[in-house]
Amino acid sequence: MDVEWKETEVPAPPKFDANRLLSIEMPSYMTSKFGVDPATIVITGDGIVRYVVVASNSTGGGINAFYEGVRCASDETKSYARYGSDGWRAATNPEWKSFRDLRSSYAKELANQGLCRGHAPRASVAEIVRYIKQPMREPEIPGMQ
Repeated sequence: MDVEWKETEVPAPPKFDANRLLSIEMPSYMTSKFGVDPATIVITGDGIVRYVVVASNSTGGGINAFYEGVRCASDETKSYARYGSDGWRAATNPEWKSFRDLRSSYAKELANQGLCRGHAPRASVAEIVRYIKQPMREPEIPGMQ
């Protein structure tokens, strides 16, 4: 019996610290750098991994942060809020988007480097952090985008 999936309520964005970011490996053509604050990573009961990712340009300035979630089961991501010079701003009409439809690939890279194991979140935040720090590439599951 298939029960329709429903996302749990999204809490306010957590505080983040740009000094404790774990780098996300990105393709060499990307000029922006991305990192996730491990203290913001949460695995929810509905199968979502939420986190704060920080983007900066190649010179280290121009920091922006995003409060997001990844749904490993469907290869999707959702942006809940964006942080800039004026603080957090909630996303207008946040929607789940397929990794294939994103302008930037950092969410897919983060999912592949540690958030997800196939189509499920990893067992714990500690396991996620371990994989992001030392990515142990597992064979991609056929059909996972």
